[in-house]
Amino acid sequence: MAIDDPSWDLHRSFLAVMREGSLSAAARALGMTQPSLGRHIRALEQRLGVALFTRSPQGLTPTEMAHELLPHAQAMASASAAMRRAASAGIGELRGVVRVSASEVIGGEVLPGMLAAFREQHPGVVIELVLSNQSADLLRKDVDLAVRMVQPTQQALVARKVGTIVLNLYAHRRYLKTHGTPKRPDQLAEHALIGFDHEPPYVRTLRPADSPFTREHFALRTDSDLAGLAALRAGFGIGFCQVPLAARDRQLVPVLAEVIAPVLPTWLVMHEDLRRSARHRALFDFLAEAMARYAAGESPGQRVR
Repeated sequence: MAIDDPSWDLHRSFLAVMREGSLSAAARALGMTQPSLGRHIRALEQRLGVALFTRSPQGLTPTEMAHELLPHAQAMASASAAMRRAASAGIGELRGVVRVSASEVIGGEVLPGMLAAFREQHPGVVIELVLSNQSADLLRKDVDLAVRMVQPTQQALVARKVGTIVLNLYAHRRYLKTHGTPKRPDQLAEHALIGFDHEPPYVRTLRPADSPFTREHFALRTDSDLAGLAALRAGFGIGFCQVPLAARDRQLVPVLAEVIAPVLPTWLVMHEDLRRSARHRALFDFLAEAMARYAAGESPGQRVR
């Protein structure tokens, strides 16, 4: 490293300020004092020869250059975290850290039971579980493994299709007892529908033609799939749920199952560089088999009474 190259500590401080929005919050997040963090920011600006923040009595405001450099700092943070995970165990050892990404519903409702079973077999492996409906960057090593509903196309990724998860409209028995059961898709407009606030692009490909399941018809709008699922279980109204997940709850009743049944092709993905790692390969193979059983409706799961 050249003598004038900024150290990682300076970049980490810059990234913390960008994430937290202030020197004080960033200092707390890093366990530093605010004056020390301020010195880091000034040192980084001096080394780079650019202004990263404008200073005012209200605090720091990122400059255009700061926003331009932010993705590079994030890439450095991802590489640093990936290096720490790689160093957490030897290549052939079944111990160390594996970072897994999945959607809110898969990560919050489906994977925990699978990961518990894996943990019983391999107690030396530590799992970091990231819940997000945005696809994590496997090429940048933000995560090690990912469950995706979109087929990856990058050649550097190892992808295995684990099945196709069927969706259906459901409602709680209590709701249907009070409001009745729609017999035709056009009758959905007469019911309390649970849906998104901002339409994800994939929804357009899943929604059946002429279905009234659009934003203007929703009685509850949320971009959190877990919140929508909780509302469904609470008896708020009618909403989509994964069929194998709904099968665990006797109180959820399918609605228009023969008419509206979109599907989610599902893949398990990891970077090809991780195939030689015993812990990554073991978890990949374990989750691929478990997710295949889940997609096929064979996952036992516990029923909600």
